Amino acid sequence: MKTTSNYLLLLLAGVYLWSCTSQNKKEQDMKTFEKGTFGYDLNFLSEKDSLIVLKSEDGEAQVIVSPKYQGKVFTSTANGLAGKSIGFVNYDVLNSTVIDEHMNGYGGENRFWLGPEGGKYSIYFEPGKEQVFANWHTPKPIDIEPWDLKQADTKEVSLIKSMEVTNYQGTTLSLDVDRTIRMIDASDVAKALNISLDNQVKTVAYATENAITNKNDFEWTKETGTICIWMLDMFIPSDKAVTIIPFQTGDEKQLGKIATTNYFGEIPATHLKTTENALYLKTDGKLRAKLGLNALRSKSIAGNYDPITNRLTITVFDQDKNASYLNQEWNPSKDPLVGDAMNAYNDGPLEDGSIMGPFLEVESVSPAAFLKPEEKLSHKHTVYHFIGNENALDPIAKALLGVSVNEIIHVFN
Repeated sequence: MKTTSNYLLLLLAGVYLWSCTSQNKKEQDMKTFEKGTFGYDLNFLSEKDSLIVLKSEDGEAQVIVSPKYQGKVFTSTANGLAGKSIGFVNYDVLNSTVIDEHMNGYGGENRFWLGPEGGKYSIYFEPGKEQVFANWHTPKPIDIEPWDLKQADTKEVSLIKSMEVTNYQGTTLSLDVDRTIRMIDASDVAKALNISLDNQVKTVAYATENAITNKNDFEWTKETGTICIWMLDMFIPSDKAVTIIPFQTGDEKQLGKIATTNYFGEIPATHLKTTENALYLKTDGKLRAKLGLNALRSKSIAGNYDPITNRLTITVFDQDKNASYLNQEWNPSKDPLVGDAMNAYNDGPLEDGSIMGPFLEVESVSPAAFLKPEEKLSHKHTVYHFIGNENALDPIAKALLGVSVNEIIHVFN
């Protein structure tokens, strides 16, 4: 009976995906889109997978989701097919027939990963191996394996994946992943963020609900090691783009240092500024730099502003100030239960001059998943994009990030 049900589910999914893709093709064949537009990326990605496209009633706000590519939100638009494509899409990697043993950077403006990347509980390094790039491997279920479609319509899509990962201690963790991406209508955006929106501002927004369930017959503990949900948003950098992270002010002895700023060496002043209540990371795609905030310092929100494309992005995510967060640094000697709750990244050339992107990232993680068999941990991560002129976006930045657009524009001048 279970086999029959699964077959029917796959059959129905196939019918939906076929009809969705056919409709997309009919719409796209009517026009050729320039590179950089949402229509171009939709055409390109439709050749790689049967996509799910979430959209607003007027079709202006749209989001591309790919079951084949690990349930990624590949990109979005606030201005229809001819509008700017907001997410980072790595055309070269998607066109390549070579599978990279370390990571296949397909891109995607919102992707599901698992942590920790490094440390005592790492699931990216084999037990006993030195934690250096040559030994770093992204688990295949979150790198190259397709996910299963559970349900989809034009407003919401749900995907599932069963997987196993082995950590640095040699423990194999079995889990089920449930991921739902839901479109947020423009009328609900202002209400959700408690802001007012100028009628000249275009928006596209979506919420992601991500959950993992322990499918082992044992509890995940400090002794076995554990994992966390890790959400990463990849966007296109520019010479003037800046990530803004408000932080909780207070005594370092009580809250910890404001941020970890030496993941890849200390970030120079050309790319990092700290004011009384916010961190600014220059996201020009020209210097590899990463920072992180713990759960006591983070305010569960971050932004990125690009005056060149008139885009203000806001990410909001779950956070528990009383929980333990996993250390993701490539250092097994560090305490695995003292880590950051959110991160920001600017891509740049490696020592050999190669570069994966460039792209920028805003990331959030769940607390450590200390789960008994069949227990579940959920993590919500929501993305809001606002497109408009400086005057229209300024009240949004002030209300949500505590800084003005003018401050962001001139912080590195």
